[in-house]
Amino acid sequence: MAGARKQKMFVLDTNVILHDSKCMYQFEEHDIVIPITVLEELDGFKKGNESINFHAREFLRAVDGLAQQPLFGKGVKIGKDLGNIIVKVGGEYQDDLRVAFETRTPDHEILNVAYQLWRQFPRREIIMVSKDVNLRMKAKALGLTAQDYRNDHVKDIASMYTGIRLKEHVEEPLVDRMYERPFSISPGDLAFEEPLVPNEYLIIRNGKKSALATYDSDHAVVRRVDKLSAYGITPRNAEQAFALNALTNPDVKLVSISGKAGTGKTLLALAAALEHKKEYRQIFMARPVVPLSNKDIGYLPGDIQSKLDPYMQPLYDNLGVIQNQWSSTDARHKRIREMLDDEKLVIAPLAYIRGRSLVNIYFIVDEAQNLTPHEVKTIITRAGDGTKLVFTGDIFQIDHPYLNSHSNGLSYLIDKMHGQSIYAHVNLTKGERSQLAELASNLL
Repeated sequence: MAGARKQKMFVLDTNVILHDSKCMYQFEEHDIVIPITVLEELDGFKKGNESINFHAREFLRAVDGLAQQPLFGKGVKIGKDLGNIIVKVGGEYQDDLRVAFETRTPDHEILNVAYQLWRQFPRREIIMVSKDVNLRMKAKALGLTAQDYRNDHVKDIASMYTGIRLKEHVEEPLVDRMYERPFSISPGDLAFEEPLVPNEYLIIRNGKKSALATYDSDHAVVRRVDKLSAYGITPRNAEQAFALNALTNPDVKLVSISGKAGTGKTLLALAAALEHKKEYRQIFMARPVVPLSNKDIGYLPGDIQSKLDPYMQPLYDNLGVIQNQWSSTDARHKRIREMLDDEKLVIAPLAYIRGRSLVNIYFIVDEAQNLTPHEVKTIITRAGDGTKLVFTGDIFQIDHPYLNSHSNGLSYLIDKMHGQSIYAHVNLTKGERSQLAELASNLL
């Protein structure tokens, strides 16, 4: 077709770089353009200990290492079989943008660069890449091609691994054998079309008879799972029994529990940690601070502790559910307070814990869907000997402005880790908080 755009040129928004400092290596043989406004914005993110600060520094160092020649004009080759990286000055504001947008914001400066390139190179496909859906919509309104950065996206959420499989119409003697020593059967007896995954959970059923089980890949057997309590918390359904099994299994070092509000994710994780507290040096409970309405916590009144308390309160609420099973004079009630006072049990924002040594720790990361894939990787790679990591969250309830169900760290973890012998995942679907909470979760 005459005039078809063949060779691609990607214009990167700042948030793409802050999401993945290695993004410039992900565009194959195509050129990437960095508007000068993006470099200015990155300069403001260089200092700090957050993930975005790390990405800003790493990207700027990588670009500086390439800058043996001027980055303007045709730019500099990124590497073998890769395109060029080009720094572009916005220049005069395009008439179409001046009409559409009165103010010259950093976002509009990036749009201006993409629009200039689109006019300058009619035979090239100009694509603006941004994790800001609003900026992508503005670009499309101007006739530009715009897309999200998808390098770490999970492709198919609908078929994501749930950690649980139902096997019906099993021969009755097989179900009976699950209740006889050694409480296990061969996976071959169940004739699955798809091979079982290590630590995958099973509901084996024949009529009124059923058994809960898990696949032990080390011994190639399907073992029965019992409904056990942890620190006074008893599972109310098969899913919670599976989750508690994974949370208390010492051979499983990494666990993810997903599910909507009210399914018991955080409560089960905390109960399991308390049940096995003697096996760990400390219990850490943390969650990322993602302010509502994208406001920084600085706008909240009070000192830093007062600002952070609202974000940590849900973790204390779950602790209170466990603690209030007993009277204030009961030793088990007092023990939880002593653990908090002695810092054997620590509840804090994730940023405060991120730099600490994770050796022999039971580490629970709540609201993990608000983490980026890189942040999840950073946490896991810090795990030392004897540490168990638990990530809980709802991949459909995301507060982070630049993440969605496909690109968040919890989805990425489930997608990449399932099948590993030291990893288990359970997706909880049945709300157990209350009938009202379940109704609201399903209908509203």
